[in-house]
Amino acid sequence: MDSLLSLRVFAAVAEAKSFAAVADRLGLSAAMTSKHVKHIEAEVGARLLNRTSRSVSLTEAGAIYLAALRPLLEGLDEAGARLAQSTIDPRGTLKISLPVWMAEPGFVRVLAAYRTRYPEVMLDLDLSGRQVNLVEDGYDLALRVSPVLDEGLIARRLTDIAFHIVAAPALLDRIGRPKAIADLTGAPLLAYSPISAGGRVRLGLGPNAPEVRMMPVVQSANETVLFQAALEGMGIAIMPHLVARQHLEEGRLERILPDIPPPTVGLSAIYPDRSYLPAKTRSFLDFLAGPDGFGGDRRALMTP
Repeated sequence: MDSLLSLRVFAAVAEAKSFAAVADRLGLSAAMTSKHVKHIEAEVGARLLNRTSRSVSLTEAGAIYLAALRPLLEGLDEAGARLAQSTIDPRGTLKISLPVWMAEPGFVRVLAAYRTRYPEVMLDLDLSGRQVNLVEDGYDLALRVSPVLDEGLIARRLTDIAFHIVAAPALLDRIGRPKAIADLTGAPLLAYSPISAGGRVRLGLGPNAPEVRMMPVVQSANETVLFQAALEGMGIAIMPHLVARQHLEEGRLERILPDIPPPTVGLSAIYPDRSYLPAKTRSFLDFLAGPDGFGGDRRALMTP
């Protein structure tokens, strides 16, 4: 039997002092109502209700049991009400893992617009660069450009990210400006270690994407360090358009091979496979995909 329902039936009968009234209110038969109470009495090993043809009353054990049970049932009802409300109104802490390079004014404006619409949601952002385990580490979602998913996760594609090959003008004045992909061979590389630590750079996705072997001069898993090194003229970097665009416009960086379409990678929201997403998670996903996120004018933040 459903023990929780049996507990609720017992509490209702004890308070109403009537099996028939409770049976009618809960849509149960009189026999089933009595069976639920007997189930609880068998569980606790004590008689909880005195029954006569005219009345129902609590035994001493029943009174003690009901006093302990009532706050538990009230707590469950309150928790259920709060949970039901949270599936309607976005609220609570939304824990998100993000790439380091998203610590950028354009994306922060997206976050600010979301918070204006949903002020009851607190954003807990991790930009450490580590590959978190969403389930074990308690994250609601992550934004990733990686096409590989862990088991039990779902990806919702949001937009495409263009990656530019960039360098400081002073560096290009010194080493020359490449005219073709082959000219990048042996050039100084600021290598993102999870992908190109050995200097092997694939300019695009798929088996037919062109490759070049460059010479790493700095390698790191922190994109911010590589970006600053590029501004200092230490080497060539491959940076998201979101990060490089302002510096390209202002001349602090120069795009290499501008006539070649930049490689693009899909940015996806990754989240655990759940039957029911909390409203805070669902609202953030819909916002990012909508006109105020990456689905509207802000798509230009990602691609040229």
